[in-house]
Amino acid sequence: MRNALDNRGQGSVEAAIAIPVMFLLLLLLIQPGIVLYDRLVMGNAAAEACRLLATATDSYGSMERSCEAFVRHRLAAVPSHECFHVHDGRCSWDIVLSGSESSSQVSVTIGNELRPLPLFDGAAKLMGTTNARGNLVITESVTMPTQPSWAASSKLGLAPSSWPGGWLE
Repeated sequence: MRNALDNRGQGSVEAAIAIPVMFLLLLLLIQPGIVLYDRLVMGNAAAEACRLLATATDSYGSMERSCEAFVRHRLAAVPSHECFHVHDGRCSWDIVLSGSESSSQVSVTIGNELRPLPLFDGAAKLMGTTNARGNLVITESVTMPTQPSWAASSKLGLAPSSWPGGWLE
């Protein structure tokens, strides 16, 4: 009987220690998950934009604006909450497009700012990974050739408009 009375509060003490540790571990998994999600969405949007730049003709001079609108549409999958994407008065998506179907390669770079979660903000500031506003900056860049190697080495050139009829010569 005496042994049973000594163990009455053991479960409460263990729970008081274990629950905060488990919440801390959960919090430590959330921030990398958010950054990974952002990077995946940004990388996929950049790869799709590269394919669009490499295959679309720019007869009206609006391809770059259309491609940027396409990228912004894809980036709408990222929630506009500050821990995913800072959106205060101006959009912090930094989209840089370069190349077209007539160049040898195209590249798309997308940058984003996100506010770190409470425990991570202090650590990020100490490590110097935040910008002047206290936000983390992540960047994804994708570069692709516009044509496969067999087309790039062709005497017909890289412009698809010169290909029809060129093989008949």
